[in-house]
Amino acid sequence: MEYDKSVVNRLKRIEGQIKGVLGMMEQGKDCKDIIMQLSASRNAIDRTMGVIVSTNLEECVRKNVENGEDTEYLVKEAVELLIKSR
Repeated sequence: MEYDKSVVNRLKRIEGQIKGVLGMMEQGKDCKDIIMQLSASRNAIDRTMGVIVSTNLEECVRKNVENGEDTEYLVKEAVELLIKSR
């Protein structure tokens, strides 16, 4: 699978958020502020995983339809992957 540039950019922003959290910790910032930033990072990771899974699912379904193959198992597999990631 080829990953879209927007997904890579999302991950770079998340990387920046994590570096920011490390900086906050080094500066001795308040626990609440750090947790809020970590929560935002986790949410961004969750959304990125959803984008990756949905993009991959769309690609796989399209290929299966073109080949006259079943697609139901692909949807189940994608849902299971997202459930396991939580």
